[in-house]
Amino acid sequence: MNAGPPVIELQQVTKIFRDFWRRPHVTAVRDLSFEVRPGEIFGLLGPNGSGKSTTIKMMLGLLFPTRGSLRVLGRSPRDVEVKRRIGYLPEESYLYGYLTSEETLDFYGRLFDLDAGERKQRIDQLLDMIGLQHARRRTVGEFSKGMARRIGLAQALINDPDLVILDEPTSGLDPIGCRQVKDLIQMLARRGKTILMTSHLLADVEDVCHRVAILYNGEIQAIGSIDELLEETTRFRMTLPPHATRAHVDELLARGEQLTGAKPLVDHPRRDLEQFFLDVVEKARTKTTEASGVGRDQGMAGYLAGSGGVPPASPKENAPPRPVDEALRDLVKPGDQP
Repeated sequence: MNAGPPVIELQQVTKIFRDFWRRPHVTAVRDLSFEVRPGEIFGLLGPNGSGKSTTIKMMLGLLFPTRGSLRVLGRSPRDVEVKRRIGYLPEESYLYGYLTSEETLDFYGRLFDLDAGERKQRIDQLLDMIGLQHARRRTVGEFSKGMARRIGLAQALINDPDLVILDEPTSGLDPIGCRQVKDLIQMLARRGKTILMTSHLLADVEDVCHRVAILYNGEIQAIGSIDELLEETTRFRMTLPPHATRAHVDELLARGEQLTGAKPLVDHPRRDLEQFFLDVVEKARTKTTEASGVGRDQGMAGYLAGSGGVPPASPKENAPPRPVDEALRDLVKPGDQP
């Protein structure tokens, strides 16, 4: 990450949506305060309805905060010059289906007033980067979701932006495409670009993000670096050199470094980001009786369970859940291949 003023800075930002009579209807974002630094990959996480999309739309100047201060690249997000320096990939790739890949990127290049020579050069490079050079003259309406997603990512980069906002960038991509997008995000950050991304694929966030913020009901419930949030400081882990044996482990506390010739590394084990995310959201849910987004599920709808509604739970269903590996073993019949 580079030194310098924050690329995105929110101070006590609140967004209230009002009804037809201008009465407060939904508070989508409540007193958000955080900043994104130059060259940082920042993850904005939260369940559906937590305020992520509203926050992004305010950063893009599509919505105005009800109160608070929001600065993007040192200016108001409504500033046209700020918009020229932003690349945005929405959650759904809204593309004109009758345009080819080449025409789609050319269209977005024209929006940024790129001259014809610059557009052609960038289009060629982007199509190579996303692996769709062979499909440059196919209409995007024929594309699979993964291919359309790649074009959406390319259009977000056509203007060589300083700030890239990616909403679910790996949605619809196969594992190879996911890896390529994550590598690209890290490469952009090394070039000094700032990335803000949202994703429900928490493993992707854990792989690439420097810091994350978890939202629930429009409020930040946790924020910090991946290590800060996931390290379990009450437990310790020791890592020995590759040539260490079990005998070394048994005698390590007594003889230590003299046995292996290298000082063991001692650090804190980390929790899984997905489990940490679920724990944070669950704690937030217990503190409020009203959810602005998706609340706790209440079981299957009666009409979906067949006539007579949902059947009563059997004693087995009321029992504590078993470990997943036990449940899987019960599903595999003798002689089945794992």
